[in-house]
Amino acid sequence: MRKIGASSTLTVYHDGQFWVGVLEQVEDGQYSACRIVFGAEPSNEEVLDLICNRFNELRFTQPLEQEVAPKSAANPKRRQREASREMRRRGPSTKAQQALSEEREASAQQRKADARERRDEEKRLRFEQRQEKRKQRHRGR
Repeated sequence: MRKIGASSTLTVYHDGQFWVGVLEQVEDGQYSACRIVFGAEPSNEEVLDLICNRFNELRFTQPLEQEVAPKSAANPKRRQREASREMRRRGPSTKAQQALSEEREASAQQRKADARERRDEEKRLRFEQRQEKRKQRHRGR
């Protein structure tokens, strides 16, 4: 039987203007992230509601391959120090920022391609309309 591993981390911080949450998720060795803008400082109830009720509505980045970190020693004091160090760490991980920026760039490129396609289609339709008008004028002689 295959083991499935999953973990999620929510980091809430103030970016100078808004309160922002970065949700990082690792599932089956695939890493993805999601950025949530709260606006005002979120209460515990708002965060709980987000996780429990609106988790399926969140848009995560495309999964990236997660490097497997070597397991640390089973020394409980060391594990406790690592956990407290992780809790003191401020802001989202660099990996989350990278994943979010890649997703933003990909969506921008897609948006540009869609706009270009729409412009070309409108241009083609206007050309066809001009051609049709020209034919109508020619027939009217």
